[in-house]
Amino acid sequence: MQRRELFGFAAAAMLAALMAAGSCSSAGSRPAAEGSPSAVPAETPRAAVGRIAARIRRADYEGDRPQLAKLFEEMAPYTQGPLASRARYWRGFAMWRRALNGFNEKAGPVDLADDLKRGIEEFEAASAADPQFADAKIGAASCWVNLSVLSSGPERKQEYLKHRELLEEVQKLDPRNPRLAWVLGATQYYAPPQFGGGQTKAIETYEAGLVSARRERVADDLNPSWGEPELLMNLAFANLNRAQPDLAAADRYAQAALKLVPYWHYIRDILIPQIRAAQAAAPPASSPN
Repeated sequence: MQRRELFGFAAAAMLAALMAAGSCSSAGSRPAAEGSPSAVPAETPRAAVGRIAARIRRADYEGDRPQLAKLFEEMAPYTQGPLASRARYWRGFAMWRRALNGFNEKAGPVDLADDLKRGIEEFEAASAADPQFADAKIGAASCWVNLSVLSSGPERKQEYLKHRELLEEVQKLDPRNPRLAWVLGATQYYAPPQFGGGQTKAIETYEAGLVSARRERVADDLNPSWGEPELLMNLAFANLNRAQPDLAAADRYAQAALKLVPYWHYIRDILIPQIRAAQAAAPPASSPN
């Protein structure tokens, strides 16, 4: 099963707020009056959700699993009220990506399964709050298929079917969503052609998703807008690992992804070294006669 290639990414820079406290005993020193020009306005809930969501995305790219767990908790106060669907989405995203980064680090299966189950819980809560929120269903679908990798027997089949049901729902709801292409293409990559899959089909899905990602305009920063770097990453992985590898394409896509996200741990420290190793092991091109 595709791990970080399904999804991958990077330690949030911790934002420290330095507050200078005026000394009550200092002559002429008084705290700023409320409403005065020097008073710092309180952060709105919307601004807080947006700020934490941005930190979650960065922690994902940097592969910082402890930070993802911390930010999951920081988002908790905003899971009720009008921002609930988005706050729940980003909490689900934090657990989803904590698991995907964990696959790369060979984290224990119990830890991985726990993250994925918490991700599903949050994504389902986001969907309940906003039934038309396609991205919550996409995240849940990916969690289900990755959970199936850790399962066996009837449980594995049920989890995989749940993944397929959610993808079919999103294909009707939001078929051009580039994040759908990212998850769907990964499923296709490992499915045989007679079941609508295959490596060529997956690459076509990624390429179509990349076009959609580059056209997408997301006005609300609480909504997911990721996709272009991730699709470039999947194209790099797919070309590296296909039956007849295209190492030039793999390198081109990986470098394009790293240009967009220079601090992406998976691309920089795992995927590009794998491409370099494959290039070094490849037989030299034959000279024309």
